[in-house]
Amino acid sequence: MAWPRPVLVVEADPTGGSGILAGHFKGQVAHAQGLIDLAMAQRQDLVAAELPHQLLDIPGTGAKLLAGSRSHAQAGSLVALWPVLLEALRDLDSTGQDVLVDAGRLGLEGSPTPLLFGADLTLLLTRSTLPALIAATSWAETLRDETAATITRPGLLVVGEGHPYPAREVAGALRLPLVAKLAWDRRSAAVLSRARGTYPKRGRLLASLAAAGEAIRSVVISDRAAGASTAASRPADATSVASFGGGR
Repeated sequence: MAWPRPVLVVEADPTGGSGILAGHFKGQVAHAQGLIDLAMAQRQDLVAAELPHQLLDIPGTGAKLLAGSRSHAQAGSLVALWPVLLEALRDLDSTGQDVLVDAGRLGLEGSPTPLLFGADLTLLLTRSTLPALIAATSWAETLRDETAATITRPGLLVVGEGHPYPAREVAGALRLPLVAKLAWDRRSAAVLSRARGTYPKRGRLLASLAAAGEAIRSVVISDRAAGASTAASRPADATSVASFGGGR
């Protein structure tokens, strides 16, 4: 809703179901297309061609939705799709479209690992409470280790700064760079999760969402510029690694 460019939202949470169809669309839109249809297309090597036909416009926004699987039982059938989908999502950058992937909770069976470690930026989202930090600690270490040999940057998005800990302290404890933070505003969150067509024009949550979008894009753009500069300084016969994606 607040993203600065046209954006595709991919629901890759292996627990199944679509939070956006249930919340934003109030369950009034049939879950008739999405990842499972792409998995079927993958068997015929048609993912890139079929992707535009599986997207749903989110009214009142510049966003499109690729709905998730219909149940957790379908997670296993998506494993072969993730690497192919990653390539199709990379190609969207040339159209001026960014991609946001909701990967759900980490460590679940059927987790979209290629998307996690093939994105420009992978954010660990956590609240600032002590139980949340304890739960996130081992996964922060995993993200650091697994992305060390890739071009993916790991980062942190903190929800509810000051409830009770400051975002900088959270980032220090988890040893991940703080990329963005979202305000703790339960009323606005409840309205937005069930909204359809019109949205609040102002408020702490909306302001922090807009700021987070700009901060995330800024990190990706900066990393791309640094990567291009490094590649340009290499000898002509050196192998360069291209950055990719659109703010995923």
